[in-house]
Amino acid sequence: MKLSIQSLKNEKVAWELANVKLPTFNIEALNSATRDNPTWVHFGAGNIFRGFIAKLQHNLLASGKADTGIIAVDTFDYDIIDKIYTAYDNLTILVLMKPNGVFEKSIVASVTEAIKANSSDNISMNRLKEIFTNPKLQMASFTITEKGYALANIDGDFFPVVHEDIINGPKHAKHTMSIVASLVYERYLSTKAPIALVSMDNCSHNGDKLRASILTISKEWEKRGFVDKDFISYLENESMVSFPWSMIDKITPRPSELVQKHLEEQGIENMAPIITSKNTFIAPFVNAEETEYLVIEDKFPNGRPPLELAGVYFTDRETVNNTERMKVTTCLNPLHTALAVYGCLLGYTSIASEMKDTQLKKLVEKIGYEEGMPVVVNPKILDPLNFIKDVINNRLPNPFIPDSPQRIATDTSQKIAIRFGETIKSYMEREDLNPADLIYIPLVLAGWCRYLLGIDDKGNPMELSSDPMLPQLTSALKDVKFGDPSSYQGQLKPILSNPLLFGVDLYEVGLGEKVENLFLELISGEGAVRKTLIKYVG
Repeated sequence: MKLSIQSLKNEKVAWELANVKLPTFNIEALNSATRDNPTWVHFGAGNIFRGFIAKLQHNLLASGKADTGIIAVDTFDYDIIDKIYTAYDNLTILVLMKPNGVFEKSIVASVTEAIKANSSDNISMNRLKEIFTNPKLQMASFTITEKGYALANIDGDFFPVVHEDIINGPKHAKHTMSIVASLVYERYLSTKAPIALVSMDNCSHNGDKLRASILTISKEWEKRGFVDKDFISYLENESMVSFPWSMIDKITPRPSELVQKHLEEQGIENMAPIITSKNTFIAPFVNAEETEYLVIEDKFPNGRPPLELAGVYFTDRETVNNTERMKVTTCLNPLHTALAVYGCLLGYTSIASEMKDTQLKKLVEKIGYEEGMPVVVNPKILDPLNFIKDVINNRLPNPFIPDSPQRIATDTSQKIAIRFGETIKSYMEREDLNPADLIYIPLVLAGWCRYLLGIDDKGNPMELSSDPMLPQLTSALKDVKFGDPSSYQGQLKPILSNPLLFGVDLYEVGLGEKVENLFLELISGEGAVRKTLIKYVG
């Protein structure tokens, strides 16, 4: 069996014998209907989209509650479109990995088209313009990671590609945010129809990040005469262009060898993962945990799919904010970052294995229950205590989720201000709490600084995960020597005082010196990371 529309028709019995749930709707008819009347386009064609968001629309299609699919777009890694989408008729095998070892398999067939948003590809860009100028388009959604919205470096200077986009105008856009702004401008020029631009990325106030980036570029274009002032008014009018906030939660790690082997044993061919030219490790299948949450601010000026029927929570902005803060600043993401940093230093390659480590398990419990929970606002639709208990007791220890600290450590500089800085700010706002009293959050921040040396706890070199600020950070610490605390001469001070990194100046809140002292303990020699963990968490 090969993953293709033709195979699903001709070898239906074989697929069913392999216990793969097949689409119940007509895929060709869906593709045709969506091409003529697109309602949903999504930027960011990776695993969280394929294994969660696309499945939501698939479920609506299967129940007869929707009649159009999703058009997937990638602006960064075009190999994904060619080798994972087009090569498999835009189909995905979704494998839910249950804690008891059972694999629940299904075909996701809601993606009707896959497009490379490459400004030098006129055919693709013209198709995108055609989609965006169709008044029936209801929303463009995004899973491009937090760094996808960033326009400037740590010093506030526009990235070179963004600067070029600003100078060259919307017709030559290359950065994702510039491309989207140019497409929305085409919509404005054509129909001025409403649209929702929905960030579904795992970051705080994601709708505002998207809005700020689109407006920043558009206003720069307006200064140079590329767009008119009325376009800016169109973007700023939420009854025309909305930027809903959202909270997303589902672990979709890199492809598992165990899953690949299982699928091949079932007779499904060509399941091997690939590594793209942009170093993305991706496969024709997505393996994921069962647990999933998507909470979205219900602000869609041109209508939306009835995704509440597929389990999505639609609510007001305050509830989205409280739900997102609960997860991103306390109940999941900070725990992930703590495990990522210390897991890499201690030589772990599995998050689940880390949860068997006494000190690491205690560390995440203390970060969550002791330091985070006091400032969590209950969003009501999800209970924070039940959420974090499920994370610590069931989700993170699931041995069948092949998630690694190395993957989670990616782009930490872009995440740490939200995952820990927001809790620090909440302590500052409370009269009964003092951020200087925190112990375990500073321990993670110091651990991240120790991680940046690129040397594990045994004194061996280790590869650092990709991060846009890695060159600057590692350069700042280049003279700090493992095993020689005297080589530290305050190199962390510019880092720890930078509010872009931590959300606050750590010295102003009484944590800078604490992080420095913990860092000195962590670099003192072989085994110092383990000794420091034992000292502070027991």
